[in-house]
Amino acid sequence: MLYTDEVVRYRPSRLYVFLAGFFVANALVAELIGVKIFALEDTLGLEPWNFNLFGEVGALQFSAGVLLWPVVFVVTDLLNEYYGERGVRLLSYFTVVLILYAFVMIFFAIQLTPAEWWRAGAQVQGVPDNQAAFRVTFGQGLFIIVGSVTAFLIGQLTDVFVFHRIRERTGERMLWLRATGSTLVSQLVDSFVVLFVAFKFGPELFGGVSEPWPWSRLLAVGTVQYVFKFTMAILLTPVIYGCHAVIDRYLGLKSGTRLT
Repeated sequence: MLYTDEVVRYRPSRLYVFLAGFFVANALVAELIGVKIFALEDTLGLEPWNFNLFGEVGALQFSAGVLLWPVVFVVTDLLNEYYGERGVRLLSYFTVVLILYAFVMIFFAIQLTPAEWWRAGAQVQGVPDNQAAFRVTFGQGLFIIVGSVTAFLIGQLTDVFVFHRIRERTGERMLWLRATGSTLVSQLVDSFVVLFVAFKFGPELFGGVSEPWPWSRLLAVGTVQYVFKFTMAILLTPVIYGCHAVIDRYLGLKSGTRLT
């Protein structure tokens, strides 16, 4: 039996705490900054690429949250590798609870009556009303929150399922296949579920402040976002191997082998 001080000093336990903390932090921050949409071409100083995809013409525009999801991919694969299906599922459920908790707290924060000096305090920076800016920035729509959380949970459960089905067939070999393959499948699901729930299903079923997206736009935006995630999953494959090597050295051969 491990006592409190032994649990803290036990390296596999500490590693799970480190990975879990990094996972939750990145998932939560990605949800909060996801309200911002940025233009990739303008950010890189390039001419807009006015693609025509499924009849939709536009530039490459992404939610700022996609910048952090590659980190979530890496941490998910490491958790899959060392702590298995149960470890990833537990953390995925807990992360959803924490994200919902954060949005509830933000909702109540928005309802607080602002001090007048704070409301007008940012006028020198070109913001006429701090309260309105706070509400617009953090007050994401209900269907966006529901769609994002639903897509996150389904994506994580898909990732862990595919990862371990591949591992059952390949054993300890082909880390690149189970890490990259599980991410490619799970993010295909994630990319379209969030758009379907937030911009198609929700407004059509319950009504909303905006019209439901046409299928052409949903498919175009989902495809562009998935291509980005697909590319990042491929590029991050060497990172998975590097992190795997660092963790093996940290745990030691005996502990690392027992976990995997």
